[in-house]
Order: sequence, then C-alpha cells, then structure tokens
Amino acid sequence: MPDLPFAALTEQMRRSGFARVDAAQMRTLLPHSVTQNWPSFAASWDDLGMDTYMADGGRYRRRRFSAFAVSADTIVRKPHQPHYQSRDYNPVNGGIERWFLPFKDEIAEHAALRGILRLGFTVFDQLTPAATRPHTWHVEGHQFRIEARPGEHGRPTPEGLHRDGVDWVLVLLVKRENIAEGVTSIHDATRQEIGRFTLMHPLDAAFVDDGRVYHGVTPVIPIDPARPAYRDVLVVTFRRA
Repeated sequence: MPDLPFAALTEQMRRSGFARVDAAQMRTLLPHSVTQNWPSFAASWDDLGMDTYMADGGRYRRRRFSAFAVSADTIVRKPHQPHYQSRDYNPVNGGIERWFLPFKDEIAEHAALRGILRLGFTVFDQLTPAATRPHTWHVEGHQFRIEARPGEHGRPTPEGLHRDGVDWVLVLLVKRENIAEGVTSIHDATRQEIGRFTLMHPLDAAFVDDGRVYHGVTPVIPIDPARPAYRDVLVVTFRRA
C-alpha cells in the first residue's frame, strides 16, 4: 500500500468530509513513538470500566474518558469532567452528564496517545479556516471496548447514524478479537451513504468532519461463541474551546 502524504489526507477531507486511512498509511503519518510504544498502550483496553448509562439496558460497552487542551505547543490534561451530549446528537444516551472512569495517568501521558493527539491536531487545525481556528482545542478521548456475546450483539453506535456535536472526529482501531461485522458507514447531510468500510487492523483509522457528515457502525457479533469477542477503538473528538 503506498504512503498517504499529509496533503492527500487533507484534500480528501476537504472533498468528501471524511477519510479512511489504513494502518500502513497511518504509520507514515504518525510519529514513530506511537508504533514503538503501541503494545503497552493497546493493553490498557483490558482495564476499562462498564458503561452504566446505556438506555437500552445493554452491558456490552466498557470505556474510559478524559479531556485535554491541545494547542500547537502543548497537550494538557484537563481536570476530570463528565461527558455530555445533547439529545439532539445522542437521543439514546444524551441529555445527562455521564461520568466515566478517567484514563489512567500512564495512558494520559503515554507517548502513543500523545502522538495520536498531535496528528489529530495537525490535520484538524489545518482544515479549520483561520478565521474560526481556536488557539487551543477542547479534545475528548474515549477508550471503548464493545463486547459481543451469544444472544447479545455489541453495538458500537447504539444511537445509530449520528453526529457527535463536535468539529472533528478521529476513530482509531486498537484491536478486533473474534468478531464479525462492525462496518462503518458515512452519510452526507441528506443521509445518503457516501462511504462504507471496516476497520480491520490496529491503526486503521477514520477521520470525520462532524459538521458535514453522519457516521455509524453496525453491531459486532462473535465468530466463535465460546471465546471472548470484542472491538477496541480510540475515539478522539476536537471541538472549538
């Protein structure tokens, strides 16, 4: 797979409102510190807390959440805070402050996370018109594990096709274990599908212009019902502070 130059990524974002970037291409865009320190970063998904706010009653989602202030010069972790989405953006679980376990300190400071946040800033800051570009972005990081069991599919997006109510979204696959499906679809402002793909390998990613397009992911199902089955992703959102 050929390298994806940074300019090609930003041009695709401007043209389509999203870009699907495979792992090989992501490695050329990310600093070496990400891949060099990846094993310990990915292992942290084994220690997430249960999401107890699921309006559908499901117990298939585990997560941690932390917020950061990101500028050209610094990445600063903010005091722990709730995650909030209005019901306009999340009619299933929105409308309340949701408190999740924070990122562990060593993950919030991890070289892999810092490299991912730095790439997100570089891409999204450049795509933002100078007149509306903030000095510092409000960035939220979500560690998600979606589990699938016999008789209970895991739903990465229980709210269905949606926007997140931010400016930009980066979704990065960490691991797929014993699952099928989990297909991402991208839709334009009229909800017409304009892209469909599956994040299959660690570091496969999707960059999304949340103001232009909707996105959703199909439920995941276990391949072998006798074995653990899950989908681990990092979701990072950028919003004007």
